[in-house]
Amino acid sequence: MRLVKAFIVLCATGALHVQAASLPKLHIKQDETSVSGLSSGAYMAVQFHVANSSFVKGAGVVAGGPYFCAQDSQDTATTICSCTGLMTCRPEQAAPSVPSLVQLTNQRAGQHAIDPTSNLATSRVWLFAGNADNVVPPPVMQALESYYRNYVPSTNLFFEASIPAQHAMPTESFGNPCSFRGDPFINDCDFDGAGKLLQWIYGSLNPKNTGSLSGQLQSFDQGEFIANPTANGMSSNGWVYVPAFCEQNHGCRLHVVFHGCKQYPDAPLASGPGGKFGDTFARHSGYNAWADANNIVVLYPQANAMNTGTRLPRANPNGCWDWWGYGDANYSVKSGRQMAAVALMVDRLAGKDTTGPAAYCGKDTVAKHVSAGRASSLFFWWYFATGSGDYLGMDAGAEATLQEVSSGVFKKVNTCPPPV
Repeated sequence: MRLVKAFIVLCATGALHVQAASLPKLHIKQDETSVSGLSSGAYMAVQFHVANSSFVKGAGVVAGGPYFCAQDSQDTATTICSCTGLMTCRPEQAAPSVPSLVQLTNQRAGQHAIDPTSNLATSRVWLFAGNADNVVPPPVMQALESYYRNYVPSTNLFFEASIPAQHAMPTESFGNPCSFRGDPFINDCDFDGAGKLLQWIYGSLNPKNTGSLSGQLQSFDQGEFIANPTANGMSSNGWVYVPAFCEQNHGCRLHVVFHGCKQYPDAPLASGPGGKFGDTFARHSGYNAWADANNIVVLYPQANAMNTGTRLPRANPNGCWDWWGYGDANYSVKSGRQMAAVALMVDRLAGKDTTGPAAYCGKDTVAKHVSAGRASSLFFWWYFATGSGDYLGMDAGAEATLQEVSSGVFKKVNTCPPPV
């Protein structure tokens, strides 16, 4: 079965919001799934790997940090886990938090919020810290290495820190000079980052395809996996590269790639289609040529900018993945909305039913609704239902009945409807 092509029209105005096809069922080998990412995408890759280690066999991390590094704080995210805030940056403080992050990881695994950490013992992890990176400086990546060493054997862990790269995806020949910081955050470092990480995760691979690729980069509708994507920090459409072999045959591998901030489809980019970023990262970050020669499907889920987060007053103006809690109390566990959406995409590509779990309806304390991600707080004393924004009062101990009316959208109701 050949993928049905999405009808794409890039008119004179450069509009990128186009009708997209459904993500196909390809029957990939789910336990051969791996992830990688850059910057906020690197943090998302770590989150996804740690939370879903039952089927994610490895990770490639370019300019990221430890799991739950931000600890639900935008200030920590921008002053310790990265140097993106207005305050003095203290990346050396990332390492001292590692023991507490390991303890929290173990606690969450015990609560079944993430998969058992024992799965990580067989993972393959590739880390890259550009030694000229002043956005996520090397000490943050060193903290990530320290974190992973609690779970991953040293023989399965590789840390590349010798390349004079700025904050960007390093490639063999595409992008700005290696020391440049700026759009499109893809730099020509004479270093094939995508190829290096895929070979570390999967072992010996065929040489990448240096000619015309057999497959096509396809747009797909992310709204099938998360209700109202743009209200949850995700773009309407994502991208997937499917080698021709994988369109016709079962058992291909899957690699999931999370882009960085300012690399979402509608991000401004003078050299992009219509002056927008579009598929620049998916097309030029270096993965597809390796995937084509080695029967690997590459999934590129897409984040989106948000002027205000559902957990006001937080915002996400640069289209980052949620790794500090701008939109979801459960952002770093399996039930997080972005996390669950990507997991459903993996399920679809594996040929599974992706209708999702039964919609929730029940009565509980506001505090427990918040803990489960069904509600959120503003300034820690006003409470609102997730998605709908229904006001739940100021008492975390009060009870409220919430009904999930669509994926991730909860409304306050008087009683739950009887089961059908």
